[in-house]
Amino acid sequence: MPNILIVDDQACVRELFSQELLREGYRVACIGDAGSVTGHLRSSRPDLVLLDLCLDGLEGFDVLRDIKREYPDLPVIIITAYDSFMDDPRLSQADGYVIKSIHLDELKQKIGEVLEDQPAREVEVETEPCFLRFAEAHCS
Repeated sequence: MPNILIVDDQACVRELFSQELLREGYRVACIGDAGSVTGHLRSSRPDLVLLDLCLDGLEGFDVLRDIKREYPDLPVIIITAYDSFMDDPRLSQADGYVIKSIHLDELKQKIGEVLEDQPAREVEVETEPCFLRFAEAHCS
């Protein structure tokens, strides 16, 4: 099953997405800050990245640019609470764009579409899943 990396600075979002994607059978790893993305990508090579655009300390578009520069074939789906970025030309680097919602049908559909378009990978990678229950997660 594919590995998905969730990059979002809000713990409650990471937990909600993680729990739902784990139920769907994906392996999930979570990162709460942009500075950890590069190291994680080098060590685990996920099959897909879910990337928030508004991160503490670094804009998501900068992270997207860096990911695509280093790993041009790695699919990245932008997840954001704002629809104001839909016409931003920098989104052309992303493989999808989803507005955050507690209803994750659109996100799951986009993940399925993007992964379906990717060639199968031979490398098996173990990742650390996020195991906190969403109800116990505390959002700042």
